[in-house]
Amino acid sequence: MKKRKILKSTISFVSNRLSRTLFIMPIVLTIAGLFFIFEASSVSAFRQLGDSFYFLKRQLVFFVVGIGLMVFFSKLNYKKLYNLAIPALFISIVSLILVIIPHITDPVSGARRWISIAGFTFQPSEFTKLAMILYLSSWFVKKERERFISFAALMIFIILLIMGQPDLGTATIIVLLSVCMYILSGEDMKYLFASVPFGIAGLFFLIKTSEYRTKRFLTFLNPNLDIQGISYHLNQILISLSAGGLVGRGFSESRQKYQFLPEAHTDSIFAIIGEEAGFIGGVTVIIAYMYLLYLLYKVVRACPDRFGQLLSAAVFALLALQVAINLSGMVNLLPLTGVPLPFISYGGSNLLVMYILMGVAINIGRRNNL
Repeated sequence: MKKRKILKSTISFVSNRLSRTLFIMPIVLTIAGLFFIFEASSVSAFRQLGDSFYFLKRQLVFFVVGIGLMVFFSKLNYKKLYNLAIPALFISIVSLILVIIPHITDPVSGARRWISIAGFTFQPSEFTKLAMILYLSSWFVKKERERFISFAALMIFIILLIMGQPDLGTATIIVLLSVCMYILSGEDMKYLFASVPFGIAGLFFLIKTSEYRTKRFLTFLNPNLDIQGISYHLNQILISLSAGGLVGRGFSESRQKYQFLPEAHTDSIFAIIGEEAGFIGGVTVIIAYMYLLYLLYKVVRACPDRFGQLLSAAVFALLALQVAINLSGMVNLLPLTGVPLPFISYGGSNLLVMYILMGVAINIGRRNNL
């Protein structure tokens, strides 16, 4: 009896066509991602951990939790999130500080980005994306004069904390997301335009002061530079994509998964998709994202209140930014930054945040009969 009630409740909240599709699309992408996560990680997981299904099982747990969060936030009136903005930002700042304190977290590949809880790792910078969306959406609801200095100060503070890990990819996403929200809020643009040279100078300063980031940038300019060193990752990605051809090698036929391609199941998973499913498979994934973005665009246009518009527009912007930056890195249109491909790449923190935001978007759509 309880199962019937749960099923009936789930069906009821996705009864509208657009909301139903918004509910289904992330699940379809994640299921495809689960398949390719197993494909990309099975060999390395068996060699390193003795369990070919290790990463698949962990991602399955986050998948189930993510669906639950999406259902919960699709039912929770999005207007109630207004009061959660400041607590969410406070928790985010505290967690970002904790993660860079020695002896609280252990560095992985020289970076402190994760907090371990009950055997699972949590990435505070991913939660910061959600916190910034909630805070800026609530902050920009009311028009204020001369708000840019406060906006810039908050953004710089958050970026400094994230770069303390360091994590340039996430810092870039948060900067671009915040700027998008500032523009969409209708604030005065003159200060934003005036700050562009300082932003570019700051980016080059971060690149110049890190040998690793400098080499990564030089690799972007010349992929043939140091093929067995810093440009190895990029060249293996390009080999994967070119090997796929039009229709791919075939499922489970990837050769790059045999530990040739670094981060194959995380940020570089699109390369495995391209190798096994070819150009057609890659284009299919891109079309799926474009359709999902189109649905989110319809939610933004239909929402009558300012808070809902800003929230849904931020969800649209974050999804678009992560997809664009990840895929651009795969084909060397942008430097590799470690940004995950939403719903498909391995990583619980990003997956949960994206499902929460999709739940919010569904809620906004439902309340506007979409």
